[in-house]
Amino acid sequence: MARILFVANNSWNLENFRVGLMRQLLREGHQLITVSPDADGVTVDGLDLRHRTCRIDRTGKNPLKELAGLSSLAAIIFQERPDAVLSFTIKPNLYAALACRLLKIPIVPNVTGLGTAFLSGKALRRAVSLLYRFAFRAAPVVFFQNKDDQALFTSEGLVQAGQSRVLPGSGIDLSFFSPSELPKDTRFLMIARLLGDKGVREYVAAARSLKARLPSATFSLVGDLDGKNPSAIQKQELDNWVAEGAIDYLGAASDVRPFIGKSTVVVLPSYREGLPRALLEGAAMGRPLIGTDVPGCRELVREGLTGFLCEARNVESLVAAMERFARTTYDERARMGAQARAMAEEEFDEKLVHLAYVKAIQDFSA
Repeated sequence: MARILFVANNSWNLENFRVGLMRQLLREGHQLITVSPDADGVTVDGLDLRHRTCRIDRTGKNPLKELAGLSSLAAIIFQERPDAVLSFTIKPNLYAALACRLLKIPIVPNVTGLGTAFLSGKALRRAVSLLYRFAFRAAPVVFFQNKDDQALFTSEGLVQAGQSRVLPGSGIDLSFFSPSELPKDTRFLMIARLLGDKGVREYVAAARSLKARLPSATFSLVGDLDGKNPSAIQKQELDNWVAEGAIDYLGAASDVRPFIGKSTVVVLPSYREGLPRALLEGAAMGRPLIGTDVPGCRELVREGLTGFLCEARNVESLVAAMERFARTTYDERARMGAQARAMAEEEFDEKLVHLAYVKAIQDFSA
């Protein structure tokens, strides 16, 4: 039995994406402790896991506050003395890996995406790269969610080739996200945190452009405002979109299945992803997909098979893909949805993720 710390930048991430893995490790007799900046922890099948609160500010840039966040996380890891640390999201990956390297504790970071630092200027990217290179050097395994991110980190010397492995994202619970009947009309749905980097503005602009040509189509948006993120959509901007009738904003949701069930296609014009959960959930429920031809999205959107690709940051390209979908027949949509579900079953079952983690823990525990 191992004592394992799960570290992320919020408990929501652990609650929504890691509970299946936690359940698997609990079945094997491991002791789990969650760590995040939240006061509340995670519940797995009615069991409240022991939780520690750290001081990481996921969007902060003040050097003194960042040092305080690193110190608080390192103190928790030192006090708990786990047999292994599993980390997720950018700052927990970096800070936990730094602490674990100093304390000689095995860590398995999961690079779920590159974040704003890699989409921003060269100076910030260079600084973050130096941190990754030092922090990840002692990690026995570093997981990636797509081959593009793995290749980037390997080519820049941030990880060693034999150190990295690619997971099928966070995996998907195929019984929870089960196929549902495809509506006959055209209903576009975007599910995402309301961030510029997710392509929300491009989606709204595309909806605005298509309304005249597709008067019977609907354009819905589900997701929460994330005011702390540098690329966050502001509430006033969202209110303006709703007021002009560009989109139907359906709010945030802890369970997106009812929204996917009422949709015909799931759209995500993101600038870059690890492996997008929204598209994977749509695929598992038998929905065609529209996404950008970028790392992460193109793992799931297979041109003409599971849906249609478009260029990132390009409204005209997104409009063309959405209009192309609108012109398809019901049978063509049903075929793409069925192929999306088959892809989810064959390649993205969450059990594959669980097995990869179990093997990694066994390998460095031997």
